[in-house]
Amino acid sequence: MFRLLATDGAARCGRLVTPHGAVETPVFMPVGTRGAVKSLSPDDLRAAGAQIVLGNTYHLLLRPGHELIRELGGLHRFMGWDGALLTDSGGFQVWSLAKLRKISPDGVAFRSPVDGATHFLSPERAIEVQHALGADVIHPLDECLGYPATPAEAERSLALTLAWAARSQAAHRARGAAGQALFGIVQGGSHEALRRRAAAETVALGFDGYAIGGLAVGEPKAALYDLAGLVAGLLPADRPRYLMGVGKPEDLVEAVARGVDMFDCVLPTRNARNGQCFTWDGPVAIKHARLARDPAPLDPACGCYGCRRFSRAYLRHLFMSDELLAYRLLSLHNVHFFVGLARAMRTAIVEGAFGAFKARFFSRYAVSSLDASRDR
Repeated sequence: MFRLLATDGAARCGRLVTPHGAVETPVFMPVGTRGAVKSLSPDDLRAAGAQIVLGNTYHLLLRPGHELIRELGGLHRFMGWDGALLTDSGGFQVWSLAKLRKISPDGVAFRSPVDGATHFLSPERAIEVQHALGADVIHPLDECLGYPATPAEAERSLALTLAWAARSQAAHRARGAAGQALFGIVQGGSHEALRRRAAAETVALGFDGYAIGGLAVGEPKAALYDLAGLVAGLLPADRPRYLMGVGKPEDLVEAVARGVDMFDCVLPTRNARNGQCFTWDGPVAIKHARLARDPAPLDPACGCYGCRRFSRAYLRHLFMSDELLAYRLLSLHNVHFFVGLARAMRTAIVEGAFGAFKARFFSRYAVSSLDASRDR
């Protein structure tokens, strides 16, 4: 299922084979929370070079419902995407919707933010829903712990996640979903000893790949990088490594340097709706007055439709006029940038030049002070 093709230091280039095509890693996955990447069509995603898209188990369970999606041929057919799909487990919503949920050893009871109805998500139920959706890569239910958390809180949470992982794996095997890869999720909060234990016990269960969860939840950047690197180094070399919900361009580069293969984040489309565009020289605020008469493309190095056809001045005009086309063009550009960044890192690793690539990237890229959100 996964083959390691090249390494350069800790950085890795690989190929993940799924029933809907091969995915070359490192890879960035656009987030299609409710079965759509906001403002973009499947053709837009293909044009941007996307290989795999993420869907959200919890939100698709709420609406339109996994049984309806199963009836209509599964999530691939429902959303018109013929490439690979990955679904998370709903564990992130355990953290992000803390005011609307109650956790027990059996699972999580949620009050729907849509209609107030109560839904119960157990490890077995999470697997059932993801089997109905038909994603190529699925995940066990876990608890995403916020930051900061005491060692006692983190240990309790980790015990729950490990118990749920075993139950999810048993349910997955019992249901016999052919072709669906189940990734384990390594939690443990910000505590190194618990992260080591989490990695060891999750690997011992024997998953098809491994996700690093519970990061980008408020911890300092140095801790994010250190913990991601620690866990990546403890995972099997012959399995893909997925850093959940991360992140900014600089985070992707730093994490690839530490051995991570897969990423997702809402940042490209969310920030596009707020007028922030990513370029190789750093983020650009499209509403800045200095762009009002700028005839240049948003990023001369970019080959997306918006950069090929339109000026910064026109894109700014669309955004300032609340024209919907602005959100589509800026989102398309940002997805194109993130996917292209992953592609450039793959090339550098294969050529044995990742260190030089990283140095060039940070010598040119002006890091933004705006924060990323992991809200899917």
